[in-house]
Amino acid sequence: MLARAHRLTDAADFASAVRGGRRAGSRTLVLHLESLEGEGPVRVGFVVSKAVGPAVTRNRVKRRLRHLAREQLSVTETPLPGSAVLVVRALPAAAGADYEELRADLARCWERVTS
Repeated sequence: MLARAHRLTDAADFASAVRGGRRAGSRTLVLHLESLEGEGPVRVGFVVSKAVGPAVTRNRVKRRLRHLAREQLSVTETPLPGSAVLVVRALPAAAGADYEELRADLARCWERVTS
């Protein structure tokens, strides 16, 4: 689970990151990163639509992505700038992806969006 300080819950912040941030995609997910001025924790939000599958599948994908994002925040070689907002959007292919494939896609997109 992500710490409360790292959770993105405001709809306006989601929209701002998706519309105005940098983007990197893969077969299973798309990352949107918006760098904000000032200091503060990096906040991460997740978008898993009904296109991914039924509720059980969507919740499984969200749990996996939350865990992977928490790991990535703690061990990344390329830290996110300042008080960044990161939105992880799952694509329908994420439903059939195993844990390692999601990990690889997240790491690859993370590198592209932060460089």
